[in-house]
Amino acid sequence: MSSFEALGLRAETLRSLVEIGFTTPTPVQEQAIPLLLKSEKDVVALAQTGTGKTAAFGLPMLEFLDPQDRTIQCLVLAPTRELCMQISKDLERFSGNLKGTRIVAVYGGASIRDQIRDIQRGAQIIVATPGRLLDLIGRGVMDLTTVDVVVLDEADEMLNMGFQEDLTEILEKTPEDKKTWLFSATMSSDVRRIAKRYMREFEEVSVGPANSAAAAIQHQYCVVHSKDRFAALKRFIDADADLFGIVFCRTKHETQDLATALVRDGYNADAIHGDLSQAQRDHVMGRYRARSIRLLIATDVAARGIDVKDVTHVFHFDLPGEAENYTHRSGRTGRAGRAGISLSIIGVRDVNKIRQLERALKTHFTYVRVPGGAEIGKQQVMAYMKRLKSVEVDSEGLEELLSEARVELMSFEKEELIDRFMSLAFNRIIEAHRTSFDLNVDMSRKDHSARAERPTSLERFSTGRQMFINLGTADGFDKGKMLGYICGISGVSGELIGKMLIKDVYSFVDIEPEHFEQVKNSFVNANYKGRSVRVDEAGGTGKGAPRSGGGGYQGGGGGYKGGAPRSGGYDRGDRGPDRGGYQGGRPDGGNYRGGGERSSERPVKTGYPKKEGFYEPKPKFPKKERRS
Repeated sequence: MSSFEALGLRAETLRSLVEIGFTTPTPVQEQAIPLLLKSEKDVVALAQTGTGKTAAFGLPMLEFLDPQDRTIQCLVLAPTRELCMQISKDLERFSGNLKGTRIVAVYGGASIRDQIRDIQRGAQIIVATPGRLLDLIGRGVMDLTTVDVVVLDEADEMLNMGFQEDLTEILEKTPEDKKTWLFSATMSSDVRRIAKRYMREFEEVSVGPANSAAAAIQHQYCVVHSKDRFAALKRFIDADADLFGIVFCRTKHETQDLATALVRDGYNADAIHGDLSQAQRDHVMGRYRARSIRLLIATDVAARGIDVKDVTHVFHFDLPGEAENYTHRSGRTGRAGRAGISLSIIGVRDVNKIRQLERALKTHFTYVRVPGGAEIGKQQVMAYMKRLKSVEVDSEGLEELLSEARVELMSFEKEELIDRFMSLAFNRIIEAHRTSFDLNVDMSRKDHSARAERPTSLERFSTGRQMFINLGTADGFDKGKMLGYICGISGVSGELIGKMLIKDVYSFVDIEPEHFEQVKNSFVNANYKGRSVRVDEAGGTGKGAPRSGGGGYQGGGGGYKGGAPRSGGYDRGDRGPDRGGYQGGRPDGGNYRGGGERSSERPVKTGYPKKEGFYEPKPKFPKKERRS
């Protein structure tokens, strides 16, 4: 096993490495550093996230640096501001004993005036996101003609984010004889294309098979119904007291909704996504690094550059579209050789995607079951016992209470005291999970249902109550989003939600009877994107509930297809007079395909509305008598 001394680094850099505790180089550092120091060619280095790539290019970069020269000598391009900040902090640590070295990070979301001032004071290394760098170049602040080394870090992600034209414009402003080093976790066709386009003859360093997943990570998946994903996530969290993880969602809105739902259910979680200001992002990441929050809910882009030690789990609440994105996600755990778990919570339709990922990443995904109530209870009890054994007793502070407790409990035998303690401490936990239903989908059944293991909603809720809500597909809801929305607003568990019927402008949701009023009352004064949300029990008389008669297309209450808010109108409008509406509500309160049966009660056709009133119905002329 080699050391950094053998790699040819200057003495000042070696002292900095000793001070920060770096003793043995990682495989990518061991291979890349000597090559970058000696080779006259450009270099492409492939290694998984979390293997020490920043030191692999940062340490040799410092060797080419002249601290006495105040011009820009090195440029590092990164896709996100988080990664930009992380790289600059690492470089500052590596150069701690290299006097005169100045590193400036430039990225969006921070004061451009402060960044301009830092650059004008003199900086040898610029770490930048492409967009902000082009902005500074356009202002005449940045001169790249003196650059000796350019590093493209996470090059695959910069391409995925649409930075190809920006990269072209930036690199055209750098000298042709510069050294270009490209670092990436994957070698996609796009990355290879950019290497051939922007680099001269280059050498390639690869640690591990290309596009493979890190060996220290266990890749797992479970299969549940779509609406049970939230409940499944909570069970995995409950079953591991030491869990410290990141949950990935596809969009920033889903990220925020999921974080809100978890917080309402009592979990320490927060979200990081593109809509947050830099100060907000820094606050969230500060809490996460300090472990004030246990779960970080993130989008793919926002999570780039997150370098937090000891992340035990990465959850894929939504599978990514590309294998490269899965690699970057899972790379947030298992860093620096530590073990980690990458767990995908998927529906039946996504099983084929897991098989595709296995082929693309050349690794095996292990099927795991969502923990049941008994298992969760046992794990929580064992975790409590572990904390009980390791707790330090404050004998001085508890002296009076301890003496009284000993007197009160002296009459119990040791075994009886343990039994009573266990019953009192864990009855609530065991009882809470005793009736937990099996969330796992039985993949051995042809219909991929879990009916053999899990009761239907009617069986679960013997007197199930159905809730009407005036939101549907027109508002962007599907079953999964509706479940998360209801759980987030009401604070109830997803296991208390039964069948859902999502229509265009309204939906019906089965709620466990004992919690129906809690869910209903939680929506008082609620609004969604500035519009009032109205709920009621299906068939009730409240505002927005389906009516039992009159108006409505294909029966039900007033409005489009029944059940839409108010007594008439499509999408809460009033196109027809009185109780009319789209495809419902002729002038006298009749309706199309609605109302009474085809009998004498059927409404009389009275014509169509006009501005002043109604046209008179056309008179019916008597049929001519047939001649005999």
